Amino acid sequence: MTTTIELGPARYTFGGDEFLFVEVSEEMSLQANFRAMLIARALSERIDGGELPGIVELCPANASLLIRFDPDVIAPGTLEAAVREVEASVIHSDTTTLETRIVEVPVWYSDPFTAEVVERFREGYHQDPSGTDLDYAAAVNGFAGADEFIQAHHSSPWLVTMVGFVAGLPFMYQLVDRDHQLEVPKYLAPRTDTPKLTIGHGGCFCALYSVRGAGGYQMFGVAAAPIFEPEQKGPDFADFMIFFKPGDIVRFRPIDEAEYNEIQKEVDANTYAFKQAPVTFDLERALAEGPAYNAELLEALK
Repeated sequence: MTTTIELGPARYTFGGDEFLFVEVSEEMSLQANFRAMLIARALSERIDGGELPGIVELCPANASLLIRFDPDVIAPGTLEAAVREVEASVIHSDTTTLETRIVEVPVWYSDPFTAEVVERFREGYHQDPSGTDLDYAAAVNGFAGADEFIQAHHSSPWLVTMVGFVAGLPFMYQLVDRDHQLEVPKYLAPRTDTPKLTIGHGGCFCALYSVRGAGGYQMFGVAAAPIFEPEQKGPDFADFMIFFKPGDIVRFRPIDEAEYNEIQKEVDANTYAFKQAPVTFDLERALAEGPAYNAELLEALK
C-alpha cells in the first residue's frame, strides 16, 4: 500500500503540571498512528489493572499521545519512566495487529443541508466560488466530476486516527497508498456554520462533524445518524456518549433522501444502531496488500 516508514524513539515533553506529551513522529503515517494506539492501549491495560494510579485521561492522536495526570498521585518522572517502558515494549514487540471493529456509516452525499451552507460561504471563503465543494474536490483530485469523486470517497475504508476538536468528532485516514489519497485544501477562511454530521475533508483527512458549529473543511454530505449523544439515547450509546474511538475502521455507504428519512425515523425512536462487525486490523497486510486487504476488511460487513 505504501512505503514503510522507520520510526525512532518518541519525544517526551511536559505541558504545565498535568500533561505529558508523547510525540511518536513529526509526520502522520499509518505506522506512527498504529504505534500511538498500541502505546495508549497498553497504558489503558495498566491503568485498569491498578498499576498506574494518577493517570486521568489518555488522548491518542494522529502521531502522538497526550496524557493527563494528577501530580499529587504520580510524580512526573515516575510517569515518564513508566510510559517509556511501555513504548519500549511496543517498539520491540512483533505485534502488527489491532483488535477493533468496522462500522458502516450511511451518507447522503450532495445533500441540501450542506448545499445551503455552501451557498452562504463562497465569496471570500472558498478557493472556487463558482461551484460546490464536491465540484472543487473532484477538480483538484483529477476526477471528471463529483460522481467520480464520491465513488472514490466511499470505495475504500477509513481508519479513525483520533477523536477530538469537539466532543466525539473522529478524524479519519483513507486506507490507500499516498499516491491515491484524496486531498483537498481547507476553506480560505473558516465558516461560522457547519451542519451537524457533515462529512468534511481537509488535507488528507476526513472528519465527521459531531455537532453543528464552525469549520473549515470542504463539505461533501451528511451522515444519517448521530455519533455524539450526551443523553445516551439509543443502543449505540448505552455505555458512552461518544460512539467512535481511535482504531475504528469506517465504511461510508451512499444513500438517497428516502433512506435518509427512514433512518431519521429510527433515530427519533431511539432504535437505530450502526451496522458493525469485529475485525483484526493487520498493519503489515494493509501496507503490503493494499486494495486486496481493503476488500477483505469491507467484506466483514456483508
